[in-house]
Amino acid sequence: MPHAIQMHQTGGPEVLNWTAVDVGEPGSGQVRLRQAAAGLNYIDVYHRTGYYPQPLPFIPGLDGAGTVEAVAPDVRGLKVGDRVAYAGPAGGYSEVRRIEADRLVRLPEAISFDQAAAMMLQGMTAQVLIRQVYPVKAGDLILVHAVAGGTGLILCQWAAALGATVIGTVSTEAKAEIARAHGCSHTILYTKQNFVAEVSRISGGEKLPVLFDSVGNDTFLRSLDCLRPRGLMVTFGQGVPSIPLRPCCCRRRVRCF
Repeated sequence: MPHAIQMHQTGGPEVLNWTAVDVGEPGSGQVRLRQAAAGLNYIDVYHRTGYYPQPLPFIPGLDGAGTVEAVAPDVRGLKVGDRVAYAGPAGGYSEVRRIEADRLVRLPEAISFDQAAAMMLQGMTAQVLIRQVYPVKAGDLILVHAVAGGTGLILCQWAAALGATVIGTVSTEAKAEIARAHGCSHTILYTKQNFVAEVSRISGGEKLPVLFDSVGNDTFLRSLDCLRPRGLMVTFGQGVPSIPLRPCCCRRRVRCF
């Protein structure tokens, strides 16, 4: 019988148990997936601790990749043996799982299971941020906080490929090296440097059209000082401080995702 990391109560890592699970045959619209890799995201911690409550028992994990081993009769477009990946629903910490077929994407041979499991949620987040929320274009100078993280690295590579110049904040020099290797033109060690002053130095005193912030409370207010009038600050993944709002002539825009 296949196993999964399952929790019957919320708490610390000790609530995660390696448990035999009865997966069964795929239901209507589903496939049974033999997983080769599972993605790890910080939201998994929120699920484990109960910060984002989930029905119990619960199997965490929003990303995964593997091989289709059974297909419901009404499923079209997938067959046994297909290499696939997904981002949600939860249940990724499993050897075998059932999942809706319409949540799966087929993988080209050039992408490994490990790569696929690590990029799905972050990659779709990056696509929304720099192709829909603010369509990054050649010549843009942008700031990405936590640029060496999962989403940050994809944002950095993608934006650089589009012709933008990326400024990124990191906490260590080792992370700065990783960011530079993935297309980040300028790194700021925010633990030792004032990132607002560094952005001004790098830009020659110009303000930025857009800023992507997954840190939240610690960076939010200072980040506003990096934006040009009607610049766009996009905060995602974390909370922001409470800000009293009143009708005013503020010319900066803030969007939260």
